[in-house]
Amino acid sequence: MPELPEVETTCRGIAPHIEGQTIKQVIVRQRKLRWPVPETLDQTLTGLCIQSVSRRAKYLLFSTASGTVLLHLGMSGNLRIMSTGQTAGKHDHVDFVFNDGTVLRFNDPRRFGAVLWTTEPAVEHPLLKDLGPEPLLSDFNGELLYALSRNRKTAVKSFIMDSHIVVGVGNIYANEALFTAGIQPTRQAGKVSLARYQKLAECIRVILRQAIEQGGTTLRDFVNEAGKPGYFQQQLRVYGRAGLPCVSCNQPLTEVRIANRSTVFCGSCQR
Repeated sequence: MPELPEVETTCRGIAPHIEGQTIKQVIVRQRKLRWPVPETLDQTLTGLCIQSVSRRAKYLLFSTASGTVLLHLGMSGNLRIMSTGQTAGKHDHVDFVFNDGTVLRFNDPRRFGAVLWTTEPAVEHPLLKDLGPEPLLSDFNGELLYALSRNRKTAVKSFIMDSHIVVGVGNIYANEALFTAGIQPTRQAGKVSLARYQKLAECIRVILRQAIEQGGTTLRDFVNEAGKPGYFQQQLRVYGRAGLPCVSCNQPLTEVRIANRSTVFCGSCQR
């Protein structure tokens, strides 16, 4: 599944091509995505200019003077920039065609993605309004994690993956951040100290920034806006390495399931 770094990479990649461009046409080939594509999306968007492209959690936001397109990549979706005339494939469900001949094509084999429209402020949309802070912004820190974790018995890994606590810390990045911070993922969230949450918050920021810089993690069918995979997986230190030697102490890494997600950690380095 595309995680925050992959979505941020896509956001940065497509923005220069469509910001300031006017939509000539929207071609919807498949409306049955995670939520139905609005029936009137073509008529609504035709003639509107994309003022900005941004990201909130894993949602891409295309802002216009009349409202905002909310686009989610789902489990395996991707966006690609191309020119008009290129034949659409089986899973190419939506095209945004611009006046300069640019086409933004949404491909989604599993159809868990979404293309929605709102005329209200995007931050007030039901899918966005209750989300936690962005992990790369200043309102996310160890003090926040510590305050929200008091008396919580859930595993700290599940805690930091809760989008109401902080957005965008997916399974891979939770594994990697907890290893870097030296915190065992099975530890109860309410039993982690302030100092350790401060370190964890910084580790989350560092891990996510590194992933963004390298284009995201190559996961199954994720590709960036140019159709090229990310390369952060080359630096994964625990995820996907169960049974292999820890890069720090050389002890075999342990794998368990937490909330039905693969969780790999070092029993020696993480406590």
